[in-house]
Amino acid sequence: MSTDKYVSPLSERYASKEMQYIFSPDMKFRTWRKLWIALAETEMELGLSQNGKPVITMEQIEELREHADDINYDVAKAREKEVRHDVMSHVYAYGQQCPKAAGIIHLGATSCYVGDNTDIIVMTKALKLVKKKLVNVLKELSDFADKYKSQPTLAFTHFQPAQPTTVGKRATLWMQEFCLDLEDLDHVLSGMKLLGSKGTTGTQASFLELFDGDQETIDKIDPMIAEKMGFKECYPVSGQTYSRKVDTRVANVLAGIAASAHKMSNDIRLLQHLKEVEEPFEKSQIGSSAMAYKRNPMRSERIASLSRYVMIDALNPAITSATQWFERTLDDSANKRLSIPEGFLAIDGILDLCLNVVDGLVVYPKVIEKHMLSELPFMATENIMMDAVKMGGNRQELHERIRELSMMAGKNVKEEGKENNLLELIAEDPAFNMTLEDLKKTMEPSRYVGRSREQVESFLAKVIQPILQENKELLGIKAEINV
Repeated sequence: MSTDKYVSPLSERYASKEMQYIFSPDMKFRTWRKLWIALAETEMELGLSQNGKPVITMEQIEELREHADDINYDVAKAREKEVRHDVMSHVYAYGQQCPKAAGIIHLGATSCYVGDNTDIIVMTKALKLVKKKLVNVLKELSDFADKYKSQPTLAFTHFQPAQPTTVGKRATLWMQEFCLDLEDLDHVLSGMKLLGSKGTTGTQASFLELFDGDQETIDKIDPMIAEKMGFKECYPVSGQTYSRKVDTRVANVLAGIAASAHKMSNDIRLLQHLKEVEEPFEKSQIGSSAMAYKRNPMRSERIASLSRYVMIDALNPAITSATQWFERTLDDSANKRLSIPEGFLAIDGILDLCLNVVDGLVVYPKVIEKHMLSELPFMATENIMMDAVKMGGNRQELHERIRELSMMAGKNVKEEGKENNLLELIAEDPAFNMTLEDLKKTMEPSRYVGRSREQVESFLAKVIQPILQENKELLGIKAEINV
C-alpha cells in the first residue's frame, strides 16, 4: 500500500475487486480495441473500397484481432506525453503492433466513438453487477423475513410504540423498496444503447464521404457495430456524444438503491439501540477505543454514510446533462470521470455491506417480548373493552374509564418510573367485572399483529420468489468486506 499519496477510500476500503476492474484503465483500453476491430470489420463487410479495391482486408482484421489484448501501454504512455491526446496515443500504439492495419484504425471515427461507446459498455456491465448484488440482498432478506414472519414486535409510528407487527413483516418493507429499485434498474438496463459511430457532430458526414453518399449502406453501420459489441441498437440520433441524460438515469438508479439501503440501515441502528436486533459483531471486533463494552452498529452506519454520498452524487450527471451546449462541450469530462465510477464503486460497497449485515443479523426475542409486554396493556384496551361489553358493560362508560386508567398507568411509567400497572387498575375497577387472570389472557402478542404472517407469506410467494426464480443464475454470492 502506498503511504505517500492519496488513495480513494472507495477502492482501498469499500468496493469489490470486480467492480474496480470494470472501471479500470485496462478494461477501458481493451474495450477501445474491440471497438476499433468492430468498426474495421463493419467497414470491410459493407464493402468499403477505393477505385474498385477493398480499403480494408481480412489480413488487417486478423492482425488487429491478434493484438486485441496485449496492449503496449509503455508506447501509448510515451506517445501521449508528446501529443497530449489519449485516443490518438492508443491508435498510434495499436498501429505499432499492427503495421499492416495501422492506416485503417479509427477510420471515419471521432474520439467519442471509443470514449462514449466504452462508457456505455462499462456502465452496462457495472449495472449488471449491481443487479446481481441487489438480487442477492433480496434473497438474504427473504430468508430473514420468512424465519421471523411470526415473531411479534412493537411497530413504531413517529418512533412511538404503535400496533404490533412482526420482525419478518418489517423486513418486507425494506424488501419492497429494493424491489422498486430493481424495477428501475431493469428499465434503465434494458434501454442502454451504444452511441455507434456518428462522427464529430453526429451527422455521419465522414461516412457519407467514405461510402460515396450511399445512404442505404451508411444506415447499416450502427446496427452492425451494436450487434458486434453485444447491444441491440444504437441511439438513433446524437451530437458528438451520447446524451448525458443517460448518465443521469443511471446515477438516479444508484441513488434510489442508496436511499433504500439507508432506510434499512437506519432501522437496524435504531433497533440495535433498543437491543432487539444486532448487526454482526466479530469476536475480536472493537466497538469503542474508550468504552470496551460497546457494540456499535458500524456497518449499518457505513451503509448510511456511503448512501448519502451516492444520493448527492446523482446531482453531478443531472447538472452536466443540463449544461451541455449544442452538440457537445468538454466540461462533462472531468466531472464524469469522477461521478460515474465513484457512484458505482460506492453502491457496490453499500450492497456488499447490506449482504454482510442481513446475513448475520441477530434477533433477540426475549428483549422484543419484554418491550412488547410493557406496552401491550395500552394496545389491548380495545379488546378488553369489547370483552367487558360482552359481559354486560356499557361501551361508552367503559371507554371513558379505560381512558382515565390509561392516563394513571402512563403517569406511573413516565413520572414514577414504575412498571405498567394498567391491567391491575382495570382488575380493581368493578365496572369491568374482569379478574387479573382474565386480563392477562388478552396479553398474547400474536393476537395483535393482524395479518403480518399472512402478508409476509403472500409477499414472498407472489413478489419475491418470481424475482429470485427469474434471476436464479445470479444467486449464491457472499460479500467480503475489507473493514
